[in-house]
Amino acid sequence: MFTIDEFPDRTIVINGKEYLYFGGTSYLGLQTDADFQSIFIKNIKKYGTAYSASRKSNIRISIFDEVDAHLAEIAGSESCVTMSSGYLAGQLVCDYFSNNDYQLFYAPNTHSALYRNKQEVFENWNDIEFALDKKNSKSPVLFLDSIDFHGDNYPDYSFLKNLDLTDTILVVDDSHGIGITGKDAGGSFRFLQTLQPKELLVSCSLGKGFGIQAGAILGSNNIINALKNTQFFGGASPATPSSLATLKDAEELISSKRAQLYKNTELFISKLSDSSLFVSAKGHPTFNFQNEALANYLEDNGIIVTNFRYPTENDSLMSRIVLSASHTKTDILNLCAILNSYSPNL
Repeated sequence: MFTIDEFPDRTIVINGKEYLYFGGTSYLGLQTDADFQSIFIKNIKKYGTAYSASRKSNIRISIFDEVDAHLAEIAGSESCVTMSSGYLAGQLVCDYFSNNDYQLFYAPNTHSALYRNKQEVFENWNDIEFALDKKNSKSPVLFLDSIDFHGDNYPDYSFLKNLDLTDTILVVDDSHGIGITGKDAGGSFRFLQTLQPKELLVSCSLGKGFGIQAGAILGSNNIINALKNTQFFGGASPATPSSLATLKDAEELISSKRAQLYKNTELFISKLSDSSLFVSAKGHPTFNFQNEALANYLEDNGIIVTNFRYPTENDSLMSRIVLSASHTKTDILNLCAILNSYSPNL
């Protein structure tokens, strides 16, 4: 574990030594981008630093509805509602379905944002198919992550496509996809809709693909309106208006950053000698591995990657190379050269 004094960019300084940084989840590098910060500062001056009130208040700021509509259009959903974080968005959906009318099923590697307390998370998809086939009076709700970092879901969703979802409500966390993957960078909503679930909800963080502290839930008009009418939603402070306005105002900049990220990802793949070291999803800038020796080798050669146990100290080690739009061509070529020189026998 390292402690630093500022948000990490493409490089990071630890104990006076500069490293290349290929970790975190700032895929577009927006948090440290000067142009993005300028737009954010302008919006802070207009909307303030925080909004400590309910969206159900008798005084309402129009930017909330504007960004909800903007995100729905990007993703291809009927409706959208934003929250103060992706985790809270997931918890709202989980809370809504946590009653005796529904039976909850969790796919392997589902993020903890979508469940509370101890839930049964299935170890394989065959068990889920068997469980869903056992009909009962409760409506089944299936939770999963779009990008689970094990290569099982996005982009093919091969297991999910084998299921009959006609009577199943599908809830997907697309935190690592929205803003990065899919048509118009709208994530997986459009594709998941083609699988014709009884109802589709997609929750997500907006911090990874859009660089702001906020979350969102995408779905039909009926389900989003129902979520808005809950005590959970009415009692929670929303995302800051300045953050949401920045997402909308920086649309052109975000698009250019995304194009750069795609170029960086293609360059990395083209220069990497042995892709079998990693598990990755096509078009996504993350490359996962379970090899502590490799993580240590990278650190010894001036590169820090994501490398910690998540979400608790009792979970398995998560090691991941993360590319961002802020990385230069030289950064990526240096990374590839070091990876290509690695040997398990070193």
